[in-house]
Amino acid sequence: MMESLSRLQPKAFAAQRTNQLDKLRGRLYAKLKMILVDRGWLFYMIGFLLGRAVILSVVSPFAVAFLATMWLVYKEKAFKSMIAVLLGALSYSVHHGIFIALGLLVFIFLAGLFKQAKNQQMLIPLFVFFASVSTRVFQYSIEQQLAAYEWMLVLVEGVLGTVLVLIFMQSIPLLSPKRYNPVLKNEEIVCMIILLASILTGTIGWTLYGASIEQVLSRYFVLILAYIGGAAIGSTVGVVTGLILSLANVANLYQMSLLAFSGLLGGLLKEGKKPGVAIGLFVGTFLIGIYGNMTALIPSILETSMAVALFLLTPAAWFKSLSRLIPGTEEYTKEQEQYLQKVRNVTAQRVEQFSGVFQALSNSFATAEAQIEDEQEVQRETDYFLSQVTEKSCQNCFMKERCWQKEFDKTYSLMELLKDGIQEGGRPPKKTMREFENFCVKPQKVLDAIKEEISYFEANQKLKQQVLESKKLVADQLQGVSEVMEDFAKEILKEREHHEQQELQIVHALKQIGMELEKLEIYSLDKGNVDIEMTLTFYDYRGEGAKLIAPVLSDILKEVIVVKQEEIAPFPNGYSYLAFGSAREFVVETGAANAAKGGGLISGDSYTTIELGAGKYAMAISDGMGNGARAQEESVETLRLLQQILQTGIPEKVAIKSINSILALRSTDEMFATLDLAVIDLHNAFVQFLKIGSSPSFVKRGNELIKIEASNLPMGIIQEFDVEIVNEQLLPDDLLIMMSDGIFDGPKHIENTDIWLKRKIRDMRTNDPQEIADLILEEVIRTRAGEIKDDMTVVVAKIKKNIPKWARAPIYPVSS
Repeated sequence: MMESLSRLQPKAFAAQRTNQLDKLRGRLYAKLKMILVDRGWLFYMIGFLLGRAVILSVVSPFAVAFLATMWLVYKEKAFKSMIAVLLGALSYSVHHGIFIALGLLVFIFLAGLFKQAKNQQMLIPLFVFFASVSTRVFQYSIEQQLAAYEWMLVLVEGVLGTVLVLIFMQSIPLLSPKRYNPVLKNEEIVCMIILLASILTGTIGWTLYGASIEQVLSRYFVLILAYIGGAAIGSTVGVVTGLILSLANVANLYQMSLLAFSGLLGGLLKEGKKPGVAIGLFVGTFLIGIYGNMTALIPSILETSMAVALFLLTPAAWFKSLSRLIPGTEEYTKEQEQYLQKVRNVTAQRVEQFSGVFQALSNSFATAEAQIEDEQEVQRETDYFLSQVTEKSCQNCFMKERCWQKEFDKTYSLMELLKDGIQEGGRPPKKTMREFENFCVKPQKVLDAIKEEISYFEANQKLKQQVLESKKLVADQLQGVSEVMEDFAKEILKEREHHEQQELQIVHALKQIGMELEKLEIYSLDKGNVDIEMTLTFYDYRGEGAKLIAPVLSDILKEVIVVKQEEIAPFPNGYSYLAFGSAREFVVETGAANAAKGGGLISGDSYTTIELGAGKYAMAISDGMGNGARAQEESVETLRLLQQILQTGIPEKVAIKSINSILALRSTDEMFATLDLAVIDLHNAFVQFLKIGSSPSFVKRGNELIKIEASNLPMGIIQEFDVEIVNEQLLPDDLLIMMSDGIFDGPKHIENTDIWLKRKIRDMRTNDPQEIADLILEEVIRTRAGEIKDDMTVVVAKIKKNIPKWARAPIYPVSS
């Protein structure tokens, strides 16, 4: 026991020491943040260096632009920032300090004069331009008359100051950790680089052991951003920083090449971590130094060494924090993935909560399909019924006390028998009636009261039953919505699954056929629900996705795979996106023919075919009652509601009941419609028929004809009805024929239209759905000598086995 404790003590001490160091580091960072950012010392140091910054020997656009930005963004720190700028300018030279002081005063005067004006962001850059130009012209005019070159410098300084205000307005706020959106845009990154380069300009002339401070810091920043952002960011930092530093000191012109090349090389070698990026800077220093003055090579190597030392000493946490701000980095990608995962989880959780709410509502409305009332409830209703009868017939009778007090049981029993007899047959049994007449002094009055009250009792029972049925329908609808939302929540949380073996097979197979695969994502390999995405490069795309890749995937996964989506790059060797999925086992080819009553243009019949997703295909015919525009409105509205509800994923039976309720309740007018719906599962050719007041359908299988029929009233007539579902298994090359009553009942002088239609369909020598639909319509119209007595619609579907255009392409392992 003591030995275990002795072993655990060093570990506990190390953990405690680590926690203490973390707390100490956290306090140090918080203290630095409070001093540098909250108290503004970071801005004051920047102001001091920008006050010293001078380019082209005489041009200094940085100071006034910085003060203008602070005036606009952090007005409470503007005065102290102005003092810092003046101190920096005076540290450069008195002459320069006077110019900066005059420029700042002119700007303060203009900004204060127009502080109530709108569009300050538009006016401030103009004030900077006027302050820089007027101050410089005043300074030159005192010394001598301005030459053309000096006028050009004045205008350049004014324009640069105006542009720098716009740049600083984007980059200065980035120094504050209170930004709402921590992600940097490309424009913000460039603005920040320009700000850093401008600050470094203020350090020109400072040396440490013969090394220029601005060169050390510029190379340090190039190392950091090349390590974080790669070659593109590194070279951009090098070019911008080198350009601004070379403007400040012409002798530094070659430094632009050094920084740009070093940033590019360091970014390319970032896979080697910090040493790789450092090697890139050393290589750039040697290569650029060889072409320059050899005497400057040693100081340049010293500057590079100092920059690398600072780079290696920089904490890894700083790089990680900065990487999250720059798009394209690994940390930024992880941050975005975590954010998207969080959003997805929150969304799925909220959808599941709504699903639970609908489930709870469904449970609260749910009742048994055939609710059996208990004896107490029946007795209560009988008591209430007899009390109403007694109030109307026995209340003023002189025998009331004898009947209801002395012989209560017998009176109650006889009246209950009378009630039951009238309910069952309209009249009570003779024996019961005879006994009651001998017992009661006013039998006819009581009997009349019972008959009168029985109508109210039955109406109340019917209303109660309708309420129960309505509750059941609402419960079914809420249950359907709950299931749809639950499935949606699962779909949101669909993760990329790991299928290492299949990934290796696919990568190997594509490599064998010469495909350059850049990225492979396998989301699902479930039978009939394969979901694969890949990114490839093609020099000249000629349909290789469907011709080569899909057949190879079909052989590997042992099912037919097809291209679901493709986005091909418009230029050679560009990245192309291909999505593959399972092909349907069956496809449906449809044809339809219809005619309006009297050969008119408006038909009361409507039909539609709907792709429901999840491998389901629906066909529907609706016949509005009557003819003309009103009937068309009924049928079109029925199919529109059907399509919208079915596409949400709600079960067909619940959808039809919901449509029926809508049609029955939405208007006081009589608005009825039939519905003939067939839902085909394309995975196994299994079909469900839901017929609401519609005509029979037929399935033609060779010379055999199968009749499909069901008995339901048209939709909208009653609020509650049972939907009868008829199931049938279809086979390849089967023909499904659906029709409205205008076709089925249309033939004239035909005693049995059922047999006549079967013979006509069986005798047809074509299997084309459209031709069959046209022929059926034509045959019916011919029986009436061309007269169309009712709206007619026929829809024909042919079930075909899905045969892929390209066969499977087996890939064999390469023999060793």
